[in-house]
Amino acid sequence: MKDFQIANIRVSVTVPVESLKPLVLRKFRIKEEEVELFRILRSSVDARKRNDVVYDYRVRVVLKVARPDLCGHPDITPYTPPAPMTYGEWRFPEPPVIVGFGPAGMFAALYLARCGAKPIVIERGGKVEDRRRDVDNFLKTRILNPDSNIQFGEGGAGTFSDGKLTTNLHNEWIGFVLEEFYKHGATEDVTYAANPHVGTDYLEKVVRNIREEIIGLGGTFHFNTCFLNYEKNRQDSLKVECSNNLVFNTKHLLLCIGHSARDTIRHLYAKGLAMEAKAFSIGVRVEHLQRKINAMQYGRFASYLPAASYKAAVHLPDGRGVYTFCMCPGGTVMASASENETIVTNGMSEKSRSGKNANSALLVGVEPADFYKDSPLDGLAFQEQFERKAFEVSRDYRAPANLMKEFLQGTVATAVRSVKPSYQHGITFCDLSRCLPDYVVRSLRGAIPLIDRRLKGFNDADAVLTGVETRSSSPVRILRNEQRESNISGIYPVGEGAGYAGGITSAAIDGLRTAMAIMTIEKDSPSL
Repeated sequence: MKDFQIANIRVSVTVPVESLKPLVLRKFRIKEEEVELFRILRSSVDARKRNDVVYDYRVRVVLKVARPDLCGHPDITPYTPPAPMTYGEWRFPEPPVIVGFGPAGMFAALYLARCGAKPIVIERGGKVEDRRRDVDNFLKTRILNPDSNIQFGEGGAGTFSDGKLTTNLHNEWIGFVLEEFYKHGATEDVTYAANPHVGTDYLEKVVRNIREEIIGLGGTFHFNTCFLNYEKNRQDSLKVECSNNLVFNTKHLLLCIGHSARDTIRHLYAKGLAMEAKAFSIGVRVEHLQRKINAMQYGRFASYLPAASYKAAVHLPDGRGVYTFCMCPGGTVMASASENETIVTNGMSEKSRSGKNANSALLVGVEPADFYKDSPLDGLAFQEQFERKAFEVSRDYRAPANLMKEFLQGTVATAVRSVKPSYQHGITFCDLSRCLPDYVVRSLRGAIPLIDRRLKGFNDADAVLTGVETRSSSPVRILRNEQRESNISGIYPVGEGAGYAGGITSAAIDGLRTAMAIMTIEKDSPSL
């Protein structure tokens, strides 16, 4: 056997990763000079036994000369490489136009650029480096740029979040997406960690490098440019109108607009794009001391491991679901509004995850029956209603908040204790029912003790609950067929804003698969 993988390599967390290779070689009596390649394929922490927390690895080994004696070992199997990505040849006369350069737009543009399509990318916000200045300015001055902020701009909302690349999807292209992040500037562990994490500081570099590859392949970018309208023209293609007096003709308009592009969604609905209301969630950000989360998860082994995360979900007797989402170890609660006089929270971590606090969304499921009146867009108004209520608590971008003990008791805290809120604009203590539906508050109070049974210490009296978190996913789905095309031919709704993804990886895969579908349709079409 020459190219193989070894599973079930269980190593104490006290052993540094640099010692893994010599440990494996020694165990299987492989000499260093025999090895052509050694690479980690999978790594996870097994903390089920608090007195024996271990790393569980799977590695790939390529030898210069085959070793028949390794055959038959129960943990050794031949390595089968993933299916290679294939690229077609773009043969349409006009390039595709991609609106939005978040994860969905990035991977759609990257794939199509490699097919020779020379995509045109329209992004309402600035380049990632300019966007960083706009975000920093909002955090310092409370002056918001509605088109370039934590929600809008190159890289999408995920650029200023934790940068987690986890997904519940079981999709053959997850490995491709992770490898592309690594090739464009993320650290190698994103390709093998059970819960891969890029970090905002690295995501900015990744986004910039993907943009540069697309430009090198003939793609063009128009930043600080808003998509305004589309019309069918006589050539059976679309005329795409944008700000800055830009007009493009295309047969392929990919709408990778993100879940916060409410103005665009409303315009598209008015133009006749078929949509439906969908479920989403609303709630708060909960902050604990990171050292307490580490102790909760890893016990005496906490000092040997990176900042710990957690995940929890409960179903209440009334049918409501409450769950944690986008947990950010060692992170910051971000001021994430994209509209003036609103409060929106999100979480962010840099690669080091070295902040004092852990934060996570704590969300309650909202069904269309909770908000639907007469339009698929009623969920947008529902979100806006509570984002504006949150602003009205202080009227100066301080976020409404309470401490865990007082929240559960139905009272209001008067001062922070051991957990210092990380929200940059500051907080205002209040009854959170002022900015959340009553059933959301009731559900949170009912769920927190249940979560604490699984995560001892979750209901820490000093934990801070900061509102409101409303943008975990889109409340609207833009309908599409099996070819990923809307009811308007030539328009492809993609990613989170279209209601088909919920996070960086799933949005990237949706963009990739939409681009692949377009190329398959093109390939099967008569030659132009």
